[in-house]
Amino acid sequence: MTQKGKRPSESAVEQNVYKIFPNDLNSEYTVFGGLVMGLCDRTALIVAERHSGHACVTAAVDSLDFLAPAHSGETLVLKAAVNRAWRSSMEIGVHVAAENSFRGDARHVVSAYLTFVALDKNGAPRPVPAVLPETDEERRRYQEAEERRDARLKMREARKR
Repeated sequence: MTQKGKRPSESAVEQNVYKIFPNDLNSEYTVFGGLVMGLCDRTALIVAERHSGHACVTAAVDSLDFLAPAHSGETLVLKAAVNRAWRSSMEIGVHVAAENSFRGDARHVVSAYLTFVALDKNGAPRPVPAVLPETDEERRRYQEAEERRDARLKMREARKR
């Protein structure tokens, strides 16, 4: 079944915010990594379900890179968009910034790439629309998503052996 494609902007999350409080900190007084991981997963899920129009589940996390710490009192700002779709799976890229609301500055603290699978009513994988990149940045992400998928499938195959 051929499905009409969708532009990344049609399903993107432009700004999901989370205020960091003292109970969100680890023993180093920076935001707990597991909290950020959960926020990335939830935000990416919204994109996957918007893109596919169906319930989705996390199938893989290709990378989740902590680039800088975030601190109590800062606000995490998450942006996410679909990079590429295959038959029933989609790669979602997530960018997390830590913002100081008083100074108005922000810094990139996390980059993540997650793969989701769309499910039908019986829990079986179902086809998803293609991604129609429009900008140079979207085309770059589209190409890089294929490279990450190839590497992920090679690694999966190597683990089977």
